[in-house]
Amino acid sequence: MLTQAQKDKFWHDGVLVVEDAVSARQLAALRTEFQNWVEESQNHDCDYGETLDGRARFDLQPGHSPTTPGLRRVQSPEEVSPIYEDVMRNARTVDYCAELLGSNIRFHHGKVNSKLPGSATAVQWHQDFPFQPMTNDDMITCLLFLDDVTLENGPLEVIPTSHKGPLYPHWHNGIFTGAIDERIIEPQRDKIVKCTGSAGTVCLMHVNLLHGSAPNLSDVPRTLYITTYYAEDAIELSPNHLPSRFTHALVRGEVTGRVRCSPYAMQLPAVPKGTSFFAQQEGADM
Repeated sequence: MLTQAQKDKFWHDGVLVVEDAVSARQLAALRTEFQNWVEESQNHDCDYGETLDGRARFDLQPGHSPTTPGLRRVQSPEEVSPIYEDVMRNARTVDYCAELLGSNIRFHHGKVNSKLPGSATAVQWHQDFPFQPMTNDDMITCLLFLDDVTLENGPLEVIPTSHKGPLYPHWHNGIFTGAIDERIIEPQRDKIVKCTGSAGTVCLMHVNLLHGSAPNLSDVPRTLYITTYYAEDAIELSPNHLPSRFTHALVRGEVTGRVRCSPYAMQLPAVPKGTSFFAQQEGADM
């Protein structure tokens, strides 16, 4: 489903944007389900719901109210929504990952991240792998655009080829903040690329790639369904930060009974105690 040029670009840059990653039916159903959750959130004044590890499933940003809902994250939506489970298992994004990583792949975790109009939520620069170390780093984060993503509504920002560099510390003053030191980014700012596209597009990103995003200052939402897949012969080395009943589900290929290791060194992450990844980046979640 991917051309050789697309595969080469992914492995060279660490990122690839592909249009029409889901069907029109799937996209419409995903959007409707999320809008239902936004409307449901208007009945709550704090984080609510419960995931497998007892934390809240629905994360509300500061300033959330019935008139200005601020649902910014849904943890493991595939656990509570058949359409999200269907897309997690059967969308073309899964086939793309199988072509890039090999025929045998597993599901790691999923989430919905949303920046509603005027949202001040920003994602600081980080890499995904330090949150989820495995015996090898053949892992891809798939960011499926549920809305049109523009330059104005807080698109994903990446530094191409940075996945070939080091794994940077995400600890600061003894706290795992899930963010790197901004001084690492400063000399690379001229390399930053913003990933935009129409709803239904997917951004495939290597888990070692440096990335972040700015606030949504527009009058339109920017919502992503984010899933992570990994090579079947990788084994998790720390507790999953977003555990669900689908964690490690085989979504393509077969179980080999083998493990493959790649050399790297990093400090293990800390398991979050609260709901919000965004608060964790601010050092307020530990």
